[in-house]
Amino acid sequence: MTTARSSTPGPQSPQGRATDWTQAPERSHPWALSLMCGIALAAGRRVSRVLLVPITAYFVLFSPAARRQSRRYLDRALGRPAGWRDGFRQVFAFASTILDRVYLLRDRHDLFDIRHNGTDVLEATLAEGRGAFLVGAHVGSFETLRSIGRSRPGTRVAMVMYPDNAQMINRTLAAIAPQARPEIIALGRIDSMLAIRDWLDAGGLAGMLGDRSLPPAANGASDAQRSNTIAVPFLGREALFNDGPFRLAALLRRRVIFMAAPYLGGARYEVQFETLADFSRRSADAAEREQRIEAALRAYVARLEALCREHPYNWFNFHDFWGEDVPDR
Repeated sequence: MTTARSSTPGPQSPQGRATDWTQAPERSHPWALSLMCGIALAAGRRVSRVLLVPITAYFVLFSPAARRQSRRYLDRALGRPAGWRDGFRQVFAFASTILDRVYLLRDRHDLFDIRHNGTDVLEATLAEGRGAFLVGAHVGSFETLRSIGRSRPGTRVAMVMYPDNAQMINRTLAAIAPQARPEIIALGRIDSMLAIRDWLDAGGLAGMLGDRSLPPAANGASDAQRSNTIAVPFLGREALFNDGPFRLAALLRRRVIFMAAPYLGGARYEVQFETLADFSRRSADAAEREQRIEAALRAYVARLEALCREHPYNWFNFHDFWGEDVPDR
């Protein structure tokens, strides 16, 4: 098994070309998002879910690039050629989680059946008071994590992310639930590392999504934010993953917990927690630290692959993940 590694602070496709997803334009329209949110609040979840059918059909029919990436992923996750129904199910699941954000952000947890698995891992980590990284993926709904806060008041979660490529939907959701506006620590800024450290020192949880390679570091970004991009086997073919979340955890000496909340259909979700790595112990030398970082990354990819096979319609990464659209030169 080969390992391709890039030390430059940004992704390349497996063929060697850059793929910067943070610059991809949003497909949503402000009026459509506002209309859908208004209907969701006025008519309720049951009626709103009926409207997801034509919305899903429109997206599947008129988004050929996303449809192509969906089919490639589903072929691998399902272990068979994916059909039109499979693509529809994946997009409908995605649309369902977007709709449910409206209710979850307004604390309407009574509408859902949210199951928890591995909360003992989270409880033990929070009891230490040092904070931790929650490394997730574009799977299911991150907002279901708020259900943990209901049973454990005082739990503080911030998303560590590039906020600019989802501004429309974030603004719309913030408008309908201003009291539930999520904490965001923006990446790519000169003070990002200090902000993350201070948040963790106060006992907060820092959530990151590890299933997209990071773009080149912004001008002025700290060298500590630079990371390696590593090719790791994923669903039968090598894909590029960035070790940034694990490098941050190693630098700040924190635990890393895998977090996912797959959508199970209807009104059901399952929130899952699982320890991936614990960097609280200082590495003996730089070589050992690098080995531990790569081991954590590979553990993450293995867990994500298992989750994709178990819940194949829950991965919402509609971009060229394996770099197959990049032409050879």
